[in-house]
Amino acid sequence: MSLPCGIRNFSYHTDIAIIRTKTQWVLFILFMLALFVLPLYLPRSWFDTVNSIGILLIAVVGLNILMGYCGQLSLGHAGFMAVGAFTSALLTGNLHMPFLLALIISGLSAGIIGLIFGIPSLRVKGFYLAIVTIAAQFIIIWILQNWTDITHGSNGLDVLPASIFNWQFDSEIKQFYLIFTIAVISILFATNLARSRIGRAFIAIRDNDLAAEVMGINVFSYKLLAFFLGCFLAGIAGSLYSQYRGHITYEDFTFQQSILYIGMLIIGGLGSSLGPILGTVIIETLQKSLTNTVAPWLEHTMTFMPTGFSSGLNLMLFGLAIILILIFEPRGLAHLWALFKSSYRMWPFSY
Repeated sequence: MSLPCGIRNFSYHTDIAIIRTKTQWVLFILFMLALFVLPLYLPRSWFDTVNSIGILLIAVVGLNILMGYCGQLSLGHAGFMAVGAFTSALLTGNLHMPFLLALIISGLSAGIIGLIFGIPSLRVKGFYLAIVTIAAQFIIIWILQNWTDITHGSNGLDVLPASIFNWQFDSEIKQFYLIFTIAVISILFATNLARSRIGRAFIAIRDNDLAAEVMGINVFSYKLLAFFLGCFLAGIAGSLYSQYRGHITYEDFTFQQSILYIGMLIIGGLGSSLGPILGTVIIETLQKSLTNTVAPWLEHTMTFMPTGFSSGLNLMLFGLAIILILIFEPRGLAHLWALFKSSYRMWPFSY
């Protein structure tokens, strides 16, 4: 995070800190207070959207580690999320395991599966690696679909709400605090990771893996680590999704969802801490508004349009948003925010 003119850091630990000035601390505290009093003023019809944003945010943060920081294109992120979801559902439902332990194991299981499909990253990259991750998506979903003794196929699994130390998260307000606590921890983890030695190695590999290898970075090990961390967070998101929805099937984790996560990351800004937040919030809010407001209005007023036009409006506008972002601001909305902050700080001197 850049600092206003005239402010200097006098130690390395201060320089790599996320929050470095009193103003930033005040803003951070005010934001956290606003976030955790939000359920008191949020309309009940918006709780599902907000909780979905929190869950998807964790998955997109994981994808940002893999794709934004390390440059490894993944088109199977929903599949890794499915691994975490079904692992959590089976552990808490069949083995009656405590939710927190099942949550961690769900992340680890998705991370291990990510390691397996990350092994080809030593030899392939770019679009070829994307094909490998697409294969991961379809292989995982095929296993979940056909392993009916465990997953019950298209009937899916019922999942009990999360409980921690006899505290039941059995309402949307309680779910909000659980989901966003983990989401905030995930964001802080990813932001600190980007500032660490591991994060700098990821960025070096993303920019030029050959140069990174010449500098002594073990490229293959760091690529596998990126796959593990990215899929670990996807598994955490899947676990939260399963207990929040209460019932899951393999149909909840489609290839279209994997594309959606990449779109959120592109719109928000690849390789930035703010990018996953902006992309997830804007896309999910836009979809909610289109589904509940615009689509019903079109159905009643534009009867001459083809059948299914209003229901497909979400996908059309989502695709249009990606095209416009790629044309006018390929670095995403996070870059626009950085430009705004710079211009704001320079404003008194612009005359």
